Amino acid sequence: MIMTAREVARAVRTGAQSPTELVEDTLDRAARLGPEVGAFVTLTPELALRQAAEVERQLKAGEELPALAGVPCPIKDLTQVAGVPIRRGSAALAGDPAPVDDGVVTLLRQAGTIMVGKTSTPEFGLPPYTEPDVAPPARTPWDLSRSAGGSSGGAAAAVAAGIVPIAHASDGGGSIRIPASCCGLVGLKPSRGRISPGPYGAESAGLSTHGVVTRDVRDTALALDLLAHDWPGDAFIAPPGGPFLDACAADPGSLRIGLILEPFYGTPGGVDPVCRAAAEQTAELLTELGHRVDVGPAPMTAEAQQRGLQAFEALWAISALGAPVPADAEDRVTPLTRHLREVGRGVTGLQFAQAVQTAQLITRAVADRWQAYDLILTPTLAQPPMPIGGLRNDLDPVAEFVAQYAYTPWTNLANVTGRPSISLPLHRAEVGGTTLPIGVMLTGRYGADAMIISVAAQLEQARPWPTEPRPVHRSEAG
Repeated sequence: MIMTAREVARAVRTGAQSPTELVEDTLDRAARLGPEVGAFVTLTPELALRQAAEVERQLKAGEELPALAGVPCPIKDLTQVAGVPIRRGSAALAGDPAPVDDGVVTLLRQAGTIMVGKTSTPEFGLPPYTEPDVAPPARTPWDLSRSAGGSSGGAAAAVAAGIVPIAHASDGGGSIRIPASCCGLVGLKPSRGRISPGPYGAESAGLSTHGVVTRDVRDTALALDLLAHDWPGDAFIAPPGGPFLDACAADPGSLRIGLILEPFYGTPGGVDPVCRAAAEQTAELLTELGHRVDVGPAPMTAEAQQRGLQAFEALWAISALGAPVPADAEDRVTPLTRHLREVGRGVTGLQFAQAVQTAQLITRAVADRWQAYDLILTPTLAQPPMPIGGLRNDLDPVAEFVAQYAYTPWTNLANVTGRPSISLPLHRAEVGGTTLPIGVMLTGRYGADAMIISVAAQLEQARPWPTEPRPVHRSEAG
């Protein structure tokens, strides 16, 4: 039986589970299942066993153990782990060892987690699928012919397949919530400034944040308590809001929740009926729990939608242009990355400043339109998990970028506005003869991470989802 992160930590603390045996079992599962679901790009057995030995030393010495001592937790391969190769999903990079631990890795080490490897990500984390040129595609264990999503696809595949109970992830436009939906997991994008990119990372436009993917809300809440740490010089600091684990047991009261089923942006492509039904059924459950749910207003006018789309594209393209591609390796990046970098080269300094300003104005407009609502409920994605290769379009990256918006028409607004947003695995549906997870998403007011966690835990208690790992399923297509 694969336990939650809290259960693993408890077993280690009580002596019911040896940290070294735990790591050995995890590495065995990673070697057996990891290639099938495309979870890892690097395993780190020597590092993991050294860290397990340190936990055992602390146990024998009677020292107080940190909250997640002995819990295996891999790191997404966009994030530095000292001495471990980092490729960021790109064939343009040699995979040199990172010189330092990024801040979030430092915090996870301090929490006692065991770094068993680096999880797969698409090139520089840019698309909502994980199909890098340097590794096999990340697949949802629910159906190996379908994508685990992205960009934290390897992390989600590792947790969903039962290799690890928790995995580090990050989200710049939906990259935690998208794979959580595809793999039947909990995925929270915290408020901007809740988890710092320091001391080595920069906030830039503030779109991206670190986080985790887990099987239950309490593991996510505990991880947020451990990662919500400021570093000197942070540009964004979220208002105080913890302890978040305590929020899981708190009564959220009766909230007003807006249900929105139409895409936030005027993009082509419809919403699959199973995704629409998942949000509608969640609205009914929330009503039964005592909340007031009604149809919420669109977050912005049609004109503002177009401006917002252009602003996000400019910011995303500049992010791609800022990727550390060596001058002689431009021909080794994917067509999508090459296209975005070319777009980025055409963005002037004035246009970049205007894009940042537009994002700020949209944040104000959304706050005004949604001021009567505590939470906004939507599907996480407009379609069930996509087939491998269903979004990637090397022949026409422009069309691919449009298709990405149609697939993820709700996720990136939380990144633009800095709001907390969580995908929950409340629903499953038969699609093409296979049962697939269908996520629903709650987006809260800026800084209200505790509220969103409280409601998520309430929903989990009312309609529990299976937390046992999903057996790897091979469809006929797979």
